[in-house]
Amino acid sequence: MPSITLQRRIRWADADAAGILYYARMFDYFQEGEAELLRSVGYEHRPELGMGMPRRHVEATFHQVLPLDAPFWLRASVAKLGTTSIRYWYEVFTDVECQQLALEGFVTIVFTKDHKPCPIPADLRAKLSD
Repeated sequence: MPSITLQRRIRWADADAAGILYYARMFDYFQEGEAELLRSVGYEHRPELGMGMPRRHVEATFHQVLPLDAPFWLRASVAKLGTTSIRYWYEVFTDVECQQLALEGFVTIVFTKDHKPCPIPADLRAKLSD
């Protein structure tokens, strides 16, 4: 299944008063990883078609503190394709070789139509199954 790696830095707006990453902001980076992963396989989400992709479950385990302006590498990958859901796995590293794990976590999204679970679109399933 596909994965991507993005290089980023801890932004000023994402740090707390102590000058370290505010934990909840990591989910914004996770969402950016999801968007780039979907873009990398050529999928364009079109909410105007009435399909939603709400988050069902999110989780992160922090292994290191990430200070303001620190570079990091975010690896986003598809961990599991369900009938109506996708689980993304995320790893954040503090080194370009991706050896120093700073945090890891996952986000499970569910596809919905009229606010009820529906199957993952067939074209997306095919693109993520490779």
